Amino acid sequence: MRADPLNVILEEKISLDKKFYLISGNEVTLIEKILNLLIKKLKKASPITLENIQNIKAYDSQVNLFSDKKIYVLRDSKGLEKQVIEKMEQGTDLFIFVFENSPKIKTLKSSFLKRNDSYVLDCYELDKGSRRKLLNNFINVNGINIDKEAYWFLLEKLDSKYIFFENDLNKIKDLNFKYITIDEVKKLITVETGKNEKLFFYLFKNNKDIVNSYKDKTLTISDANNFYYYCKFFLLLIISCKSEDDFKKNIPNYLFREKDFLIDVFKKYNDKKKKKLLKLIQNTERFLRTKNEVSILIVFRFLLSFKKLTIS
Repeated sequence: MRADPLNVILEEKISLDKKFYLISGNEVTLIEKILNLLIKKLKKASPITLENIQNIKAYDSQVNLFSDKKIYVLRDSKGLEKQVIEKMEQGTDLFIFVFENSPKIKTLKSSFLKRNDSYVLDCYELDKGSRRKLLNNFINVNGINIDKEAYWFLLEKLDSKYIFFENDLNKIKDLNFKYITIDEVKKLITVETGKNEKLFFYLFKNNKDIVNSYKDKTLTISDANNFYYYCKFFLLLIISCKSEDDFKKNIPNYLFREKDFLIDVFKKYNDKKKKKLLKLIQNTERFLRTKNEVSILIVFRFLLSFKKLTIS
């Protein structure tokens, strides 16, 4: 069955009684957002533990009567054949498959679309209709009053990449104003990187300079979280892009001055280092979820770990 990924974000009715969840598409930041929300909702619905495995060969199908029910997250479609999937049906475990669109998953996706025990969630860049739904939900949930001119400006200017879209909405939320006008919105929504976002491009400076810049520019938990998710966009691009040309196409146009820097970073990552980078993202987000009150320290450690991995 097909499900709209926006329904996961918008808290609309979406049944979580499925055995298989296939998250696919070509918008990596939305894919990761849906994955994190889906895991959170499934864990809230019932006692369940999480296991990240590379492919189905790493799945232990030996059922232990005393073991917890688990969610398995797989990012490699290798070995997912009909007879294997039939065997996976028998236990109590749930499975989330995270695959970017490619010819090799076409048949697999078609088979899950026909199943009643499965959801297929396709994640693409946000079109105007999707941005409107998300913006309206954001305004209603946060009780924000916004003038008509500011609303239509936002609808046109908000990014089609989910991570940038969400970051800009969080900036508006942090204003904590009772009424938001076009002037406030224009000050926040610009084509330039924000004060702490520029830290990402200090990666090759010495650690002392990074420490001083981070202290100056990251003053609140919100600053730290926004900076982390800004970095995460580029990390996911590094992980997902198969070639330098592919990576170049996905660099936002307004970062033309930083394009060479970003390409240099991409060149330093082979498949082995990409796996380590993904692990860094997963560990950082686990800490941010459980210890958000020390986000400033967590994100600082993340930044130094990313630098160390990049130059290694």
